[in-house]
Amino acid sequence: MASSAAAVVAEAEGEEVTNRQVILKRYVTGCPTVDDMEVVAGAVRLAVPPGSAAVLVKNLYLSCDPFMRTRMTRHSEPGFVPDYVPGKVFVIVSISTCYVTVCQVLDTCNVSKVVLSGHPDFKPGDLLWGVTGWEEYSLIPNPMFCHRINHHEFPLSYYTGVLGVPGLTAYAGLFEVGKARKGEYVFVSAAAGAVGQIVGQLAKLTGCYVVGSAGSDHKVNLLKTKFGFDDAFNYKKELDLNAALKRCFPHGIDVYFENVGGAMLDAVLRNMRPRGRIAVCGQVSQYNLERPDGVDLFQLVGKHICMEGFLVSEYAGEYYRRFEEEMARYLKEGKVVYVEEVAEGIEAAPAALVGLFAGRNVGKQVVAVARE
Repeated sequence: MASSAAAVVAEAEGEEVTNRQVILKRYVTGCPTVDDMEVVAGAVRLAVPPGSAAVLVKNLYLSCDPFMRTRMTRHSEPGFVPDYVPGKVFVIVSISTCYVTVCQVLDTCNVSKVVLSGHPDFKPGDLLWGVTGWEEYSLIPNPMFCHRINHHEFPLSYYTGVLGVPGLTAYAGLFEVGKARKGEYVFVSAAAGAVGQIVGQLAKLTGCYVVGSAGSDHKVNLLKTKFGFDDAFNYKKELDLNAALKRCFPHGIDVYFENVGGAMLDAVLRNMRPRGRIAVCGQVSQYNLERPDGVDLFQLVGKHICMEGFLVSEYAGEYYRRFEEEMARYLKEGKVVYVEEVAEGIEAAPAALVGLFAGRNVGKQVVAVARE
């Protein structure tokens, strides 16, 4: 990159610098396009409000997450995460003008470096991950939900994936919600994605029989050769998903890690075993639809199936720290492998996000804004 995060610390404190930001131009209908977003030039002053606990960070890696699509549509009822606000909306973050932006930017959990800090737990130069904007600099008014990066032997981008929210989502969803046990039959949809690849490997480490679905023959091959799934299939080539699942699971499914919804969920329900569990992480096949596909939820009744949605934010704090140490150990020992694709530069962020919905990425999609 043209300028590194280390160079930022050397900038004069109080100086105003350009802050490129990604905004939503308009609410989205159907599949998002690059034209629905825009990279604009905002500005930031290298300072934090006097007496505050705010932290000013330089963003290094931006995370591309399918769930961001759900925030690009205006909803009549508020959700647990607010919709993005499109257009150039003037926002005053600090009345002392320590920080100024001309837009509400897209945001997600990213990897950053502390430039200036009013918080006792963070100092300039610290590396952390947490919710920041899709922009070069972000001011975090209260970094209570930020995590310091502890394992520097891995690429920093891993904290947007296997050591961050996707990894924690896989771990908590499989074990706390799905309650996977040795000897059980586990199915993972969107299995070659950021979350799915980790779910399958954790299930195998537990002693489960694991099958995944993906949208290309290349991804199916990765599932079986690189990630160690017992079997996998290309859902785009299956004329009958119910038959495909019966072929892979002649004895039925104990745990389903749900990432796609729609027709796949309907087929899975017909193949669940009694007392089976479904951990609902996401439903990416539904995000671009005006009217979601219907699903036969009556299957839950006769088979006593437990189907539970969950939010990864419920597993922060001490639970995350336990997960981080366990996952770091798996990575060091080679028991878990991880695949990511890195797009270069903030200008590449819109196309990288849109690519998720066309299945162009393999594994986790991340954008490098600046490299440490």
